[in-house]
Amino acid sequence: MGLLSKLFTNCAHPKGRMGKLMLQFMNTCHAPLTNWGLDLVNIEDRWTMLDIGCGGGATIKRLLKRSKDSHVYGIDISEESVAKARKVNADVLDKQVFVVQGTADKLPYNDEHFNLVTAVETVYFWQDLPKCFNEVHRVLKKGGRFAIMLEVVETDSKWTNVVDGMVVYPPEELKSMLEDAGFVDTEVHYKKPSYATIIGTKN
Repeated sequence: MGLLSKLFTNCAHPKGRMGKLMLQFMNTCHAPLTNWGLDLVNIEDRWTMLDIGCGGGATIKRLLKRSKDSHVYGIDISEESVAKARKVNADVLDKQVFVVQGTADKLPYNDEHFNLVTAVETVYFWQDLPKCFNEVHRVLKKGGRFAIMLEVVETDSKWTNVVDGMVVYPPEELKSMLEDAGFVDTEVHYKKPSYATIIGTKN
């Protein structure tokens, strides 16, 4: 595996020195996509929210700023990511912010717990996507929303060739999979040059 491949494969599971660099890179570079996607959700105060694949914790911080008196949970497969997310949100850790290590296909939360679940540039790496979407549906409150934010990438692109374990899903396919998991009022939003946000609601 070449240096470039090693670096960007750390998107899926950040580890070690390269992982730390990638987390800092993601915290900065995902900001425009995340802020645009969150604008589409109309977040309210006192919400309880979950960011799956929370990476370096920047989305958690952005969610807190958009919802007064809220509680934000983060989960990530990477120990390095969990440590970084906790550090970035240290001032409110275990008060308003709660970060654990885990996977999207087995979420360690009660049924109907969250008003909003977000996933920023991460579903490419989830194992068994239908199972993961069913889990998200389970932990959402009725009327709760799931927002997937990503850059639209061609199925056979330089990224899928460089990043080990990356699977690309067209936004319309993700919308269909959300509907199969029981989500309603699903929407796909696009912003040039390559941003997409897919939103589903739990009925």
